[in-house]
Amino acid sequence: MKKFTYSTLMLVALGGAFLAGCKSSKDKAPKGETEVVVPCSGPDFFTSNKFFRANSIGQSQDQVTSKKKALANARAELAASIQTTVKAVTDNYTNSREMNNKEEVEERFEQLNREIVDQKLTGLKTICEKLMKSEDGSYKTYIAIELSADDLVASYNEKMSKDDRLKIDYDYEKFKETFEKEMDKMSNK
Repeated sequence: MKKFTYSTLMLVALGGAFLAGCKSSKDKAPKGETEVVVPCSGPDFFTSNKFFRANSIGQSQDQVTSKKKALANARAELAASIQTTVKAVTDNYTNSREMNNKEEVEERFEQLNREIVDQKLTGLKTICEKLMKSEDGSYKTYIAIELSADDLVASYNEKMSKDDRLKIDYDYEKFKETFEKEMDKMSNK
């Protein structure tokens, strides 16, 4: 019994040392480099199939200006992401619907996209905000924002239902399905 306990204890100790060795070599940065941890960033702040997300940093000698810069940059990044996704949705949707007036429909979608993005960005939600003061006395604001994909689709539905030219060819369920496929692609990146 004593030998079994000693052998078992040795195996556990060796296994623990091996795992600790693997972990520490994996977590170490290459020589001459230091890992930088950026607040309000990382996987928890990536776009998912339910939310468009963006994050940014703003720096200024003035605290309020650093926040304004961070928010403006994040909003611009979010708007660009939405526009890219909606462009892909529009292309896929109009192709799948095989509309005769494809060019006009795409043009109308682009116009609606700009209107809706401008309108919806006022309703975005801040999901992380960190204010730091640097040694030089300047302020850095780290910020992450999000916008609900469902709210965005609802806005498109509302606008498209009111557009007489689009209403003829518009199928909400097909548009939503196409939109959700694009959002799933973004989640899997």
